[in-house]
Amino acid sequence: MTTMNFTAKDVQELRQRTGAGMMDCKKALVEMNGNLDLAVEYLRTKGIAKAESRAGRTTSEGMIGSALSSDCTVGVIAEVNCETDFVARTDDFKALVNVVLAHAMITDAADTKALLATPVVAEGGKTLDEVVKARSAKLGEVVNVRRVTRFAVAQGGVGSYTHHNAKVGVLVEASLGNAAVAPTEPVQAMLKAVAEHAAAMNPLALDRSGISTELVEKERRIAEDQARQSGKPEAMIEKIATGKLEAFFKDMSLVSQPWVRDPKKTITDLVHETGKAAGTDIAVTRFVRFALGDA
Repeated sequence: MTTMNFTAKDVQELRQRTGAGMMDCKKALVEMNGNLDLAVEYLRTKGIAKAESRAGRTTSEGMIGSALSSDCTVGVIAEVNCETDFVARTDDFKALVNVVLAHAMITDAADTKALLATPVVAEGGKTLDEVVKARSAKLGEVVNVRRVTRFAVAQGGVGSYTHHNAKVGVLVEASLGNAAVAPTEPVQAMLKAVAEHAAAMNPLALDRSGISTELVEKERRIAEDQARQSGKPEAMIEKIATGKLEAFFKDMSLVSQPWVRDPKKTITDLVHETGKAAGTDIAVTRFVRFALGDA
């Protein structure tokens, strides 16, 4: 039976000094034979102390990062948050983001919570959550992996774009008639261009089918009300509303938007041109856009 070389008062003091939970404090005191100072260091080493004691802080800063596999068939994008822009710009924080991305690349987790619970081989088998907490303690700020998305495609390719300030990033997936062209410069340049466009223009969906029925009906009602208020005959209202909806779909759907770098072309035009040059069919199948702090 283990002899307790500490009291309930010691546990309380350690909790006050570190903000760690009761069971963590008890374990630390057992491991350090009741020495409070060593127990504090133990908790800090485990990434529990400073990170947990600052849990009430707002993590509104951070960065968006992305990565692609060498064959460009797998891509990941992640948002990692911290408290200040100063920490977000440090090499240690950027290194942590790279750990998250590298782990996500090889881990097919159902969601971010599941990813955090998986062991990171490069970190001695610690879970990703434990790695993040340890780095959080070292950085002196709360650090959270807010969200991660992974695209993996067998017959296609993935491309990405991250803005220079790391506040916005986009991951794009495309189907390819010839999967071998996924990593080639023309295809990757096109996918990056599409991702860059989505970062700048923030489309609602890939195409009109991805826009919710509720939003479409709302836009229709607004168009009809505007037409009536302008004195248009009732017989023309539906036709006018339909025309405005078509313009709405064009503005809000990625594939139909005019390309931001050459408005004479739509994104579909850009994709088709690239497919023709590469000698294969290409179609953008999905995308995800992360902006720091977005809901």
